Amino acid sequence: MTKYDVYGIGNALVDTEFEVDDKFFETYNIEKGFMTLVTHEQQEHLMRVLSEQHTMCKRTGGGSASNTLYALSQFGGSAYLCCKVANDKNGDFFLSELGHNNIQTNTQSDQVIGTSGRCLIMISPDAERTMHTYLGVSETISTAELDLEAAKNSQYIYLEGYLVTSPTGKEALIELKKFAEENQVKTAMTFSDPSMLQYFKNDINEVFGSYVDLLFCNLQEALLWTEAETLEKAIAIIKTKARQFAITLGAEGALLFDGKNEIEIISQKITAVDTNGAGDMFAGAFLYGITNGKNFKEAGDLASLASAKVVSNFGPRLKPAQHESLVKNVFSN
Repeated sequence: MTKYDVYGIGNALVDTEFEVDDKFFETYNIEKGFMTLVTHEQQEHLMRVLSEQHTMCKRTGGGSASNTLYALSQFGGSAYLCCKVANDKNGDFFLSELGHNNIQTNTQSDQVIGTSGRCLIMISPDAERTMHTYLGVSETISTAELDLEAAKNSQYIYLEGYLVTSPTGKEALIELKKFAEENQVKTAMTFSDPSMLQYFKNDINEVFGSYVDLLFCNLQEALLWTEAETLEKAIAIIKTKARQFAITLGAEGALLFDGKNEIEIISQKITAVDTNGAGDMFAGAFLYGITNGKNFKEAGDLASLASAKVVSNFGPRLKPAQHESLVKNVFSN
């Protein structure tokens, strides 16, 4: 019996969200809907501009894999998070946001000197999230932070695509994936953002290798990665590379492949206000389901409902009690 449902590795960030109008992106030459890496000075400048012109609507712990494992833990799963934070206020805040959430991490007694990562998130009227990220010490995450014993005692390892922007981060992903394969631990990977496939596709492919057991991506990422013109053509290609997968389709729901059958997950009728964290929540809920005795359809239904719930609020995470309510809603029948 394994100790952890999922061992994940990813950037440790503190999210700060502001609501903006579409003109803001034009004025400041910001690529809407993408994650852009920036320097500390660039981020500080944008932070001043946003603070002067707009009201901050949310500050929370962030990071793609962190959000996914937070969700998994709140649903009742067990997780180990490999990340890197500094001994500063943002680092303390990031760890406090994990709280007593059934998440073990290598950083609980090992914060380093430096500046923790932060992500400025601009939410436009259509609920799309646009991110400017300064990675701080997270950019130097490496194989030194890996706890291979914890990875070995997990059902899945979860690889965050964002880490390929760092040479040492990419090396850690490759080492962890190789270790998982050698020790019969299943591998799951998320592409994280379309920008990773536009600007770092070769690095993504280097980490991906010949296969993964479970791939998470959205429609745009699926098309960019496969260079296909339609979802149907993309699916055919992905089936040759991922043993199982989950493709989120926004308002159209999601399409799953359990290795034998394609499964359609219907969308939830909601009014979205903030899409930040939707994919992270989907992955967290889905991983919780399949590591705790649920089939792909059941896990997909929970993931769909949970991601709809999170986009109905500002921020990438839900409150603890909301997770319990969702599980009862989906699995009590």
